[in-house]
Amino acid sequence: MGVHRRLLAIYLNDHLAGATTGVELALRAARSNTGSELGDFLGDVLLPEIREDRQTLERLVGQLGIERAPEGGSCVGARESGRLKLDGELTRYSPLSRLLELEDLTAGIEGKRALWLALEATVESGEAVEGFVFPALAERAASQRNRLETHRISRPL
Repeated sequence: MGVHRRLLAIYLNDHLAGATTGVELALRAARSNTGSELGDFLGDVLLPEIREDRQTLERLVGQLGIERAPEGGSCVGARESGRLKLDGELTRYSPLSRLLELEDLTAGIEGKRALWLALEATVESGEAVEGFVFPALAERAASQRNRLETHRISRPL
């Protein structure tokens, strides 16, 4: 594997780990906000889209013939450290918990958008990427971010 392919493999596996964390965070936030407009949006709209995007990334990794790295300690560590953030409450969900989760989701979605734009610019034209329209995937991420932002800014502390 050349340097480009090796670096691409590392990059895509890092994003797969992030996508797994994003799915889990969206699920946790949806559950924490059950019965609200935000919970409905997270569980019924955003979470299925984030899962689909992760599957798209998995398909791309497979189509490119890149070996999947095991999702281990770093992914678990990132997930667990996110739960340890100080949010003014030790045992229950707080408005700050909600805000921090939405900000983390926003950051993850923006990272995903950056991934699709970077792939559009760097994946060699000779590579087998049939069926992946990177600009459309980037636009979908931008739409997710914009829709999530509406909920994020409507949640005062």
